[in-house]
Amino acid sequence: MEDYKLGVMEAKFAQLMWDNEPISSNELVKLCEKVLSWKKSTTYTMLRRLCDRGIFQNRDGTVTSLMSKQKFAALQSERFVEETFDGSLPQFLAAFTLRKKLSEKEIAELQRLIDENRGDS
Repeated sequence: MEDYKLGVMEAKFAQLMWDNEPISSNELVKLCEKVLSWKKSTTYTMLRRLCDRGIFQNRDGTVTSLMSKQKFAALQSERFVEETFDGSLPQFLAAFTLRKKLSEKEIAELQRLIDENRGDS
């Protein structure tokens, strides 16, 4: 599985790009200088790192995502469950509900998701 974990600054940078895409690389540099106090070289280093990981692309001076924020979050969640609970979603939910009980609304939403994704044989 690809490494889709982001450090704190990578996550802040990715959020800026998702919130402002498409964005020219020049505008991205200005935005990062304003919001993150980064130099141009830092912005381009970080951009290259996330492009190499297949999350964003810089084509003809325009930066866009190759992966939506939602898909990225789904991949991170999948990896967490895989690494922490041996891929068992029921084990994850059991651990989650040890400290936080589910509301009736949450239970209904989970049931709806289960029904929609049930693998009928």
